[in-house]
Amino acid sequence: MDWRAKVELFEEIRREYEFGVGTILGVAKKLGVHRRMVRDALGNAVPSRRKKPERKRPRLAPVTTFIDAILQSDRAAPRKQRHTAHRIYQRIRVELAGIDVAESTVRRYVREKKQALGLMRREVCVPQSYDWGSEGQVDWYEAEADLGGERQKLQVFSLRGMAGGGAFHRAYLRATQQAFLEGHELAFRYFGGVFQRLRYDNLKAAVKKILRGYQREETARFIAFRSHWGFAAEFCTPAEAHEKGGIEGEAGYFRRNHWVPVPQARDLEDLNRQLLAACEQDQGRTIASREQTIGVAMRAEQAHLLPLAQEGFDLAEVSFPKVDGSGCVRVRTNFYSAPLPADTQVQAKTYADRVEIWHEGAAAARHERSYGRYQQVLELEHYLEVLERKPGALAGSTALKQWRERGRWPTEYDRYWEVLIRRHGKQAGMRQMIELLGLGKKHGYDRLQEAIVTALATGCGDVAAIRYLLTAGSGAPPPLESSDLGRLARYERPLSGVQNYDQLLSGEVTL
Repeated sequence: MDWRAKVELFEEIRREYEFGVGTILGVAKKLGVHRRMVRDALGNAVPSRRKKPERKRPRLAPVTTFIDAILQSDRAAPRKQRHTAHRIYQRIRVELAGIDVAESTVRRYVREKKQALGLMRREVCVPQSYDWGSEGQVDWYEAEADLGGERQKLQVFSLRGMAGGGAFHRAYLRATQQAFLEGHELAFRYFGGVFQRLRYDNLKAAVKKILRGYQREETARFIAFRSHWGFAAEFCTPAEAHEKGGIEGEAGYFRRNHWVPVPQARDLEDLNRQLLAACEQDQGRTIASREQTIGVAMRAEQAHLLPLAQEGFDLAEVSFPKVDGSGCVRVRTNFYSAPLPADTQVQAKTYADRVEIWHEGAAAARHERSYGRYQQVLELEHYLEVLERKPGALAGSTALKQWRERGRWPTEYDRYWEVLIRRHGKQAGMRQMIELLGLGKKHGYDRLQEAIVTALATGCGDVAAIRYLLTAGSGAPPPLESSDLGRLARYERPLSGVQNYDQLLSGEVTL
C-alpha cells in the first residue's frame, strides 16, 4: 500500500471509531483490517514509516576486507585516479576469482563505504548574483552530429552572459586556438558587446602555465586578443568546474534540448546555422527564479556591455614556409599546394577552417584546413603550368585523384578526354585536356562542364570548340586562331571554308 492510500485509510479508521462503530474490534471487522492497525491509527493520524530490513549479504562477506583496503588507500590517491565500483568489481574477478558476487552488490557496498569515509560527497554551492554586463563564462564541450550523412564528433565553443542568461554556441572540428578566438568574436557580435570579465578553465589556448593561486602565464596571442577587445580574464582553480557553474549548466541544458536527437546537416556551416537558430529560440525561455525571459534580459544587459572594437582581431596563426619541390608548403604537419615556383617563400595564414597562402600581398591559394597529420591537400589547377610541360603526369597525379574524391571531376571530363585521345592521339589529347582545365580556371568549371556536355552531344572533339562555347555568350565569336586551323586541317573532311564555329554548332559541318 502506498503512503497516500495508507493516510486515507487511517483517516477512515479514526472517523469510524469516533462517529461510527466506536470499538476497535467493530472497526477492524467493518473495514477489514487488523486490530493492530486500528490502534496505530487511533494513536497517530500519520502512519509510521515501515522500516526496511537490512538484508544479509552472505556472498559479499568474503570480499569486504578487500574492498575496504582499496577504499582506504584511495584516500591518499589523486581524485581522478580513485577506484570506481566497476573497477573494484573487475579486480575482484581477477584477484579473487573463486568468489561469486554480483556487481550490483559490490556497487551498493562501495557507495555506502565511500559515503562513510568521506570519499563521495556533494558540494554545497553558494548562489551568486551578477551586475549587468559584469561577467561571461566560456567553455568547450563535445557533441556529435551527422554531417553529410557521416557521424562526426565535434568541439562546441560556448559563451554565456551570467546576468542576462543568454548563450552562444558554435561547433568546430577541433578546439584550436584559432577556433577559440573566432568563437569569442562571433559571440561578441551575437551579444552586441563585450563582457567586462570572462571566466575560463585553464584552456591551453589561453593559459601557458598555471602559477600559484589565481596567477597564470597566459599565451601571447590571448593577451593580445584580450587587449584588443578590452575585457579582463579570470581562471578557475584546476579541477573545480563549479567555479563556472553557469556555463557548465548551460552546456548540459543546450545539449539535452538541441543536440537530441543527433542533428542532421549538410556540412559544418549548415550545422552552425541550426545552432544559432537554437540560441535565438532559447531567448524565449525563462530561467528558474527569474521574472523576465532571456531575450528581454539580454536586451537590458546589452546597454552595459563594453562597445565592440572597430575592427576584428587578426585570428590567423602566421608562418613563413617555402614552396617545396612538389609545389606545396608545409603548414604545421600538413602540405598544401600553391601555384608558385619551388623555393619561393610565402606567408601562410592558418584559420580554424582554412589555410591561406599569400605571396607579394596577394592570396595565391586557399584550402580547407586539414586536421590530419602529414596529409597533402592539393588543387589540380595549381599544377596546370607544370602539366603543360609534363602532360604525361596528369593521369596519375595525386591532385587529380583528390578532385575525383571531392566530386570535382565529373564523368563528362573523362568521356571528353577519351574523345580527345581518340581523335588527336595520346600526347596531343593529353595536352588539349590540360588546356581545357585552363579554360575552366578562367571561365569557371560549371561553365566548362556545360560546354563539354554540349560538345559531346554535337560530336565536337577539339579544345577550340570548347573555347568558342565558353565565349559565345560574351559577344562576337572569337576568330579562328592559327593553331585551331592547324588542328582542323588534320581532320579527314576538309574544313577550309570554316571562318567561325557557327557552322560547326548548327550541324552544317561536323568534326
